[in-house]
Amino acid sequence: DHSSPLPGLMKKEPYTPPSIRRLTQGSANPQRLGRVPVMESIDGVPVAGLIRQHGSPLFVFSESNLREKIREAREAFESVYPEVQFAWSYKTNYLNAICRLFHQEGAIAEVVSGFEYEKARSNGMSGNQIIFNGPWKDPESLRRAVAEGAMIQIDNRDEMLALARMAEERDEDLFVGVRIHVDTGTHAVWSKFGFSADDGEALRVIRWMRDNTRLKVRGIHCHAGTFLLDANAYVIATEKVVELAIATEEAGAGVIGYLNLGGGFASHARLHGQYLPPEQATPTFDAYAEAICGTIKRHWPNGHKLPMLYLETGRAMVDEAGYLISSVVAVKQRPINEANPSFTAYGKGGVPPASVLGAYGKGALPPSLASRRNAVVLDAGINILYTSTWYQPTIYPASAPASAAQPTTVYGCLCMNIDVIREEAPLPDLRAGDAVVMHPVGAYNITQSMQFITYRPAVVMIDPDCGVHVIRRREVLEDVQGPEEIPEHLVGKALSTKF
Repeated sequence: DHSSPLPGLMKKEPYTPPSIRRLTQGSANPQRLGRVPVMESIDGVPVAGLIRQHGSPLFVFSESNLREKIREAREAFESVYPEVQFAWSYKTNYLNAICRLFHQEGAIAEVVSGFEYEKARSNGMSGNQIIFNGPWKDPESLRRAVAEGAMIQIDNRDEMLALARMAEERDEDLFVGVRIHVDTGTHAVWSKFGFSADDGEALRVIRWMRDNTRLKVRGIHCHAGTFLLDANAYVIATEKVVELAIATEEAGAGVIGYLNLGGGFASHARLHGQYLPPEQATPTFDAYAEAICGTIKRHWPNGHKLPMLYLETGRAMVDEAGYLISSVVAVKQRPINEANPSFTAYGKGGVPPASVLGAYGKGALPPSLASRRNAVVLDAGINILYTSTWYQPTIYPASAPASAAQPTTVYGCLCMNIDVIREEAPLPDLRAGDAVVMHPVGAYNITQSMQFITYRPAVVMIDPDCGVHVIRRREVLEDVQGPEEIPEHLVGKALSTKF
């Protein structure tokens, strides 16, 4: 630096005092904004080509990832426990192609309604390959499940009485499971479902069935919660399941052949406000397996055959296999609210770098930019990305960025102010027409999406050889209004000319 008074020494920059910025929920870390991961392809198939062939937005599923996940889970449990049976949770994603893939991999079906029961039967599952859960099983579906030998988990007293009447009508014993809820001390108790094991309710119900019905308890079922990041919750839940199973046999109310610990395993999605990255926060399948299987083996009576273990996995199997491709349709600037500042990251009185200032030049901070930040509108909304209410999908540009990342608000396309996919995401400057990829989104978004304002998009699956298969076509008007009927007095009436 020849301007320095001492050759060879760098010119001393003026001192800027440090500042502390609170990273609010959903905010981006300003120290990492410069790095912009890109996702130009999914399983070797270019994103641009997928959009050309199938449109935007577009859900994409990786067949390789789906198979890899369930095999990883099976290996973790089967390596530490003699008899394990996985059941695919239909409500997590009931596209037939997804369900059939898991059935190919050895999973039976877990359903929670007559509708899902029908889907499972249509996908090749026999009655004895279906676990029937849920707080309401309509009478017709319940009667069918009994006739076809499904594994029914009793949720409430009214259902118990209905099954007891069916057993009398059929003049035979019915073998059932009993669902319980427990307090694991790690999250809110799911007291909506089943009977309480903590206050003795479940055992009282089981004894009543022994004395008054032809229902025989074959198994105990407990789904402790969802997205459980603490594997110890399963230790506590499993202890209480085993305790009740032993008490059931001692009461002469049934011979326990299976324990069902439900699902709830977390994926690598990121909760709003979650501090640790998913790679550190999410337990491995091995950790879940040790928590459940280790507990059963420690507490099951010596000399007694271990019961079959059922697991109703959903989210952890499918979430990371799912992607949502979307396109930018508009770029705008939005006000920076006081609770979620952006430029304060550069220090008190500091000026954002050139990547933020863009064309305004070094040291120039236009009044409009001083209180506003980048925002983009996508062609996908929260009507098809329902889980963004609880989780923050990572958003990747689908092409190499031309600028460094900066805090960007990501809006959906709905005419609703609540349609915000990410309040703040680190993204480069994007333009209308640019594509982005959101991940992971494979769990619950397909089943909970709706035709609100827009049609639901197509869904494709990429096979291990990079073949792309449409597993649900994009909806059209006939799909949405097909079930509708118009009353006779409204048919053919001309529009009134009076306004």
